[in-house]
Amino acid sequence: MYRIRFHGRGGQGIKTASQILGSAFFREGYVVQDAPRYGAERRGAPIFAYVRAARGEIHERGVITRPDLVLVADDTLVPLPAAGVLQGASANTVFVIASTEPGQTWRDRLKLAGPVLTLAPAPDPTFAGVHCAAAAARLLGVIRRDSLADALRAETAPYGQEAVEQSLAQALAVFDAMADRAGLVKESGDVAAGDYEPPDWIDMPFEAAVIAAPAIRAAATSELANTGVWRTYRPVIDYDRCNRCSWVCSTLCPDSAINVDADHTPRIDYDHCKGCMVCVAVCPPHAIHAVPERTAAAAETKG
Repeated sequence: MYRIRFHGRGGQGIKTASQILGSAFFREGYVVQDAPRYGAERRGAPIFAYVRAARGEIHERGVITRPDLVLVADDTLVPLPAAGVLQGASANTVFVIASTEPGQTWRDRLKLAGPVLTLAPAPDPTFAGVHCAAAAARLLGVIRRDSLADALRAETAPYGQEAVEQSLAQALAVFDAMADRAGLVKESGDVAAGDYEPPDWIDMPFEAAVIAAPAIRAAATSELANTGVWRTYRPVIDYDRCNRCSWVCSTLCPDSAINVDADHTPRIDYDHCKGCMVCVAVCPPHAIHAVPERTAAAAETKG
């Protein structure tokens, strides 16, 4: 059985990537499972999707904890424990990371025993998932180019013909570029029930919730979670265009990440702004625009 896991951020097409790969597998005669996993908050939030494929029946269920192939659409997810990128990695796990740094650098940094390859980051983050799906199809070595193309057309058709053609061009370019790596990923065997390791349970004394969970029930606890690391794009205010109608952007910000000065000047709290771009959409004078997070971070570093 092949076990593949995709990691990315909401908005990068990770769910679509698993559907494309699953559909391509199906066209090759495989029995397939594919499913995404994410919470209520999506854009910019770490999410993952997984695909299982086998010639016979699949009896496993749930998330993949022992992957044969892990694809990461955004390298900033790698150091985030909540993203779970490294979960279950073994010496046989192949990693593909969208990064400008070479694979050997990541292999040494993460102390990985298996192969680590890198893809150039997608020029448009919405195509990151397409790149990963194409890379996976080639590395598996059992999916034909035509099967990948047919699967991609079917899964991206709801987005319009232009999106289909753009996605197809990028996917096939990645597929062709990785020709020398075809078949690098190998199938792994079934996990025997006797090899199952139960979790180490910790017994906690029971108390009433009002005593045991006061922090969870208290207000403003989310201040401690810097959700700004979810962003792929950053909203930036052009104060020369800003009309100080801050009740619009600050009220409609779903995370209350826009503070307002006494003179009605809005200030974005980048520690907690998740990059949903609602403020960009609702700003009456169009004074707020989206900047790629990498570009903004590089500008900050240069001062």
